[in-house]
Amino acid sequence: MKFRRSTLLSLIFLLAGSFLSGNAMAKETIKVGVLHSLSGTMAISETTLKDTILMLIDEQNKKGGLLGKTLEPVVVDPASNWPLFAEKARELVEKQKVAAVFGCWTSVSRKSVLPVFEELNSLLFYPVQYEGEESSKNVFYTGAAPNQQAVPAVDYLMKNIGVKRWVLAGTDYVYPRTTNKILEAYLKAKGVPETDIMINYTPFGHSDWQSIVSEIKKFGATGKKTAVVSTINGDANVPFYKELGNQGVTAESIPVVAFSVGEEELSGIDTKPLVGHLAAWNYFMSVDTEINDAFIDSWHGFIKNKERVTNDPMEAHFIGFRMWVKAVEKAGTTDPMAVQDAIIGITVPNLSGGYSAMMPNHHITKPVLIGEIQDDGQFEIVWQTTGLVVGDAWSDFLPGSKDLISDWRRPLACGNYNVTTGTCSGNNK
Repeated sequence: MKFRRSTLLSLIFLLAGSFLSGNAMAKETIKVGVLHSLSGTMAISETTLKDTILMLIDEQNKKGGLLGKTLEPVVVDPASNWPLFAEKARELVEKQKVAAVFGCWTSVSRKSVLPVFEELNSLLFYPVQYEGEESSKNVFYTGAAPNQQAVPAVDYLMKNIGVKRWVLAGTDYVYPRTTNKILEAYLKAKGVPETDIMINYTPFGHSDWQSIVSEIKKFGATGKKTAVVSTINGDANVPFYKELGNQGVTAESIPVVAFSVGEEELSGIDTKPLVGHLAAWNYFMSVDTEINDAFIDSWHGFIKNKERVTNDPMEAHFIGFRMWVKAVEKAGTTDPMAVQDAIIGITVPNLSGGYSAMMPNHHITKPVLIGEIQDDGQFEIVWQTTGLVVGDAWSDFLPGSKDLISDWRRPLACGNYNVTTGTCSGNNK
């Protein structure tokens, strides 16, 4: 009987020890949320970003983790379903207790999750170009604002190619509509008449481009140099570019400059008919720097496929993740409020050979590059800014925005401060 009691007590202590040890080990991890569509229309673009964050977490863990703890990725699939993004974001923050989330692609997905991050005071690092007209203390916008992509691209087409007529073609949701609203105002301010601006929207996943491309050809047949400014998103780009080739729309006749087409999207189509068409980004895989070469090598080693390409939103995650790590180290904690304060002014290398900084408006400094599609699916860089451009949360070309600034430093801590009235308007978002 004594033996049995002794054995039972030993077993109880052993199990209790294992339980405590397991809890201790659980506390030695920092969870990082990954919120990207792995299915649906946006999977063509977002799956790679999920893999990018996993690679960056793996690399950080090999360096010893963060604050002496191992980083643990928590991956969810919102499946290109915009309301589901909010549900998955809440799951990551409330249930999984992640320290920060890296995710979203479309602006509609970002706007879906925004109330969740603000309610729960968590952090989202958003890696894709967007329309601006937003500033949240809980979001860090590491992709391009319109003045870091769309406006410079239009300037390039005007000055370098002599474009006079403009087709603004986009997917029907908030990013293309707001970006095109800004571009339309900008073009008119430059003296472009309304009759020389054609605007067209199509649904996500649109596949029948024959009539639309015919309209674009007709619009461009007036003798004035015409270009397409494309905010078409996701897998709709594949049939769009295919139809351009079918109808003989070339870069010489009507050049297309895209804001959502990069190396990843081109890897799925025959690019030969598209040679010479353009894209505007802040990074291309073809950037010739040592740090970019090292990044590409790391990517190929991690993904175990040397054919896989890199692209601009991957670089944005590269920058955002490193900024978050430095801010956590500086703050000595993953507490969101401490990280929000610590991250402003943080600088990290970008892949173009310079350093990007997190500004008080939660946007970063970035170079702007124009790339020309090559027959191998890569881009030849044909133009770039001489320095870095500071992202502008509020457009200078929209009446309701031109007087607004964003500055999340204390004591101002305002995302929409009106410099004319001296007030922080709205609800500080």
